[in-house]
Order: sequence, then C-alpha cells, then structure tokens
Amino acid sequence: MNRTVYLNGSWLPEADAKISIFDRGFLFADAIYEVTAVVGGKLVDYAGHAARLQRSLKELAITCPLSPEALLDVHREIVARNEVTEGLIYLQVSRGAADRDFAYPAHATPTLVLLTQTKAVLDNPRAKTGISVATIPDLRWGRRDIKTVQLLFPSMAKMEAMRQGADDAWLVEDGFITEGSSATAHIVTKDGVLVTRGLSNAILHGITRASIIDIARSAGIAVEERAFTPDEALAAAEAFITSATSFVMPVVRIDGKTIGTGVPGPISKQLRELYVESRLAAAI
Repeated sequence: MNRTVYLNGSWLPEADAKISIFDRGFLFADAIYEVTAVVGGKLVDYAGHAARLQRSLKELAITCPLSPEALLDVHREIVARNEVTEGLIYLQVSRGAADRDFAYPAHATPTLVLLTQTKAVLDNPRAKTGISVATIPDLRWGRRDIKTVQLLFPSMAKMEAMRQGADDAWLVEDGFITEGSSATAHIVTKDGVLVTRGLSNAILHGITRASIIDIARSAGIAVEERAFTPDEALAAAEAFITSATSFVMPVVRIDGKTIGTGVPGPISKQLRELYVESRLAAAI
C-alpha cells in the first residue's frame, strides 16, 4: 500500500504519518471516528455522517479542527489523491496529545486523521448469499450513541462469533438484541413488518439505519422501532444488518439456525436495491 493520508493539515505518504505516543486517542481511546462509503468516486450519505461527527464531538467536548466546508473538501481531496472509485474513507478525531491524566487537558490540540480503503461495497458477493451471526452478551460501555474508537469488545465479540463458525455477532443485553459488532440489527416479521431497535444510548444512531427506515416507509413497508429478542429474530421471515459499507446485508442464520428460507428475502433485497438507487443518485 502506498496511500496518501491526511494528518493535521498535511498530506503524507502513509509510512510518513506519525502521531504522538501521548495522544489521548492512543492512551485513553479518547477519540471518535466516522466511516463514509465511496462509490463512483463520490461520497454516500455524507451529510448524515458529518452531522453525527459533530454530535459525537460535542458529547466529548472536542472541537473539530476544520469547518464543515473544509472537512468536505478534505474528503473529496483524499478520494482524488488516492483515486478511490469504490471503498471508504475513515476519519478519526482525538482530543490530542497531553501528559497522561484522566482529567481532560485544558488546551490540547485535536488530532485529525483521514485515510482511505479500497473495498467492494456496491457488488459485495455476501449480499447475494447472506451472512450468519451468533448472539453474544453485550458488555460494552453505556454511551454507544457516541461513535468512539472504544472497539475492543466489539472486536472480541466478532472473534468469538467467528470461533463459533459465524460471520459476525449480534449483541444481547437484558434479553434484547442491541446491535451487531459494527452494524444495526433488523428483522422482518412474517407479517412483513420491519423491526429495528429505537434510538437511545444503547445503540449507535446509524446513518444507514435512518436512511433505510425512510426508504421502507416510502415504499409502504410498515416499520416498528422497538427492541426485539433473539427468539423473535429466530422466528422472523428475514433479518439483515445495515452499515455505511455493507448497505443492507441479509442475515440468513442466527446461532446456527436458518432464518426464513435460508436465503436473502424479498424485503431485504428490495431495501438494498432502493438504498443503492437513491443514495448513489444523491452522492456528492
């Protein structure tokens, strides 16, 4: 790899990009991140990701180093410099470098990083076959609505799911599914109702989730925003996840048991097609 990355106002070869060992993102996971999909060299659902970025920064009392206009320019520039046709942009903002102390430093300068990854997001072959998930107890911290880089437990949960022979994890707390390791969880009942957990501190406020709910309602699909149990998921006609780079990804097995017919269902496929059609048309 020989990518160009953005670091605190400079464009650098990835091998030359260096961050202080005193950076609080490194020492405390005191940082937030966003991931924006790129298709056809354009940014997908960017406005939602930009808005959530500002919300996360506000919750942690971190000042964004760039104006909204400048941040959009940097996103477009990194796509151009790395000639990304399809893939993603990863953005991270930490509080910056300071002597190690649990109390926030008074005058740290935030660290801003952007990098790209080339990835098949539009024609992901798993969208045609579906994925499997395993349910894992949710042991994360309580402010999951803030998109922090505290991702160790989701990584552990995914590795445990893979150890069990699944592709990913669905996390369970107090008898209800919260979300996936890095995606929103959805089911479709046998009556054709799309069910997904309502917004709270228990889950990340997914940008693709919000888009899919709007698309579903516009298509005449009933939507219920409520918690659901693993048993409800096992009895569902369909299940799927949503995220910035998976769009709509069908789930065909949960804990080794087949969901519906065992193949991506009609509503999952319809929502993926509508999402791709509408969001690619609006990409910037």
